[in-house]
Amino acid sequence: MSTSSGFLGVVERIGNRLPDPVFLFLWLIGGLVLLSLVGSGLGWSAVNPVTGETLQAQSLLSRENLEKLIIGMPRTLADFPPLAIVVTIIYGAAVAERTGLFDSAIRGALLNAPKAVLTPVVVVVGMMSHHASDAAYVVVIPLAAVIFAAAGRHPLAGLAAGFAAVSGGYAGNLFPGSQDALILGITEPAARLIDPTYSVNIAGNWFFIVGVVLVFTPIVWFLTDRVIEPRLGRWTPSDGARPPSTPEEQALTPAQKKGLVWAGLAILAMLALWTTLTLMPGSPFIDPEAEPGQEYNPLYRSLIAFFAVTFFVAGGAYGAGAGTVKSHRDMVRMMGEGIAQLAPYIVLAFFAAHFVAMINWSGLGPILAVNAAAGLQQIALPAPVLLIAVVLVSCVFDLFIGSASAKWSALAPIVVPMFMLLGISPEMTTAAYRMGDSVTNIATPLMSYFPLILTFAQRWDPRFGLGSLMATMLPYAGSFLVAGLLMVAAWVALDLPLGPGVGVHYEPPSAVGPVASSSSSS
Repeated sequence: MSTSSGFLGVVERIGNRLPDPVFLFLWLIGGLVLLSLVGSGLGWSAVNPVTGETLQAQSLLSRENLEKLIIGMPRTLADFPPLAIVVTIIYGAAVAERTGLFDSAIRGALLNAPKAVLTPVVVVVGMMSHHASDAAYVVVIPLAAVIFAAAGRHPLAGLAAGFAAVSGGYAGNLFPGSQDALILGITEPAARLIDPTYSVNIAGNWFFIVGVVLVFTPIVWFLTDRVIEPRLGRWTPSDGARPPSTPEEQALTPAQKKGLVWAGLAILAMLALWTTLTLMPGSPFIDPEAEPGQEYNPLYRSLIAFFAVTFFVAGGAYGAGAGTVKSHRDMVRMMGEGIAQLAPYIVLAFFAAHFVAMINWSGLGPILAVNAAAGLQQIALPAPVLLIAVVLVSCVFDLFIGSASAKWSALAPIVVPMFMLLGISPEMTTAAYRMGDSVTNIATPLMSYFPLILTFAQRWDPRFGLGSLMATMLPYAGSFLVAGLLMVAAWVALDLPLGPGVGVHYEPPSAVGPVASSSSSS
């Protein structure tokens, strides 16, 4: 399939013309400044139905806002919630990754998978491997092909299953991690544009991401075993088709097994510590004065520290057992390397932080949200339909912009407040966005790892081209999209909890009336 013609060619050409996300935010900021001048001149306004405050459009070139922008620039970056959350998680995750804990845990799970359930094991491990960052792509996917070949199955079917799980199932996991911290960290300041007291925690989508694993795993299992592998045909190794042995497919050494045992004990110790801190009298994780259902909010918010410390302790324990950590200086070096790897995100965060802050300063985000919510209330569309729209918009954006955090940083200040005013919680809106951002990853050649996956495939079949990979992955993407839309709609219709203490619907703490706006609106 040619990359210069057809739908994929159009997608590729449009995507290649888009600027880097950093400059995309610069363009958005420039447009926001112009819009603030127009809005303040025309007197755009609205009434926040949660606080009763009259929201008035403010020029971003006013003396007050210029002072906030220029003098307060360091503070604006420092106050960007996702940045502190992600950096905190990375301190621990970098140790776990660089000691080899993630790599050994993934290889140990896949290499020992029973043949009868090989596909679902690949899928679940692939979704769990999101905690391992880049290792999810460079370990799980090629290793899935290796173990399928070892089981006498087509290696490209294993590669497809691994790719579908790691990339198409990006919204799924069994436990929250750095991705939850990043995305939900962007959600919180967006929610506070309407409700300044609103708090989001890392477990806000926990039940939902587990649901993604439960829904997507049988889909990948069926498609891989019943559709993709039969289509690929019987695999017969040919000269040059079998790739040379790689470290990913080697059996775990005694030292690595010892390291995994030590890491497991460390994780159990951390669980025991957190349980003790929760249950002891005067626990800092329980607020006895909170409203019913909210008393465990401190515990949920402590999960950021829990995962950071657990990754650090477990990674250090693994390194001590496996011999990859010789002294405490090695762990300090690994933390530094993890922060260095985070440099591109820190650059992006600077511009995203200012875009979010400037929407707040101008008042345009809340004004647009209030008026859009009022219009949608008049149309009276059901909540499932509204969230399906979020999934579809996210899918389309994902075809052209790879960074999940960049897209959500731009969308959240508008859609989160708007949906709050329609009675939908920020966490539910976030879950719908994550679903859309996940399912089309495997359908766009603009995804940053797509060329790498193609390279992995060509190790087994040098004739396997871009069109072959697209044709192999499209059944997964289409099925994920349908299942994702149904799952989001069902979650809302059944009013299922999204996480501990987090529901589908949002109720203002002190509503002062229905959504309203002035006659002059944006």
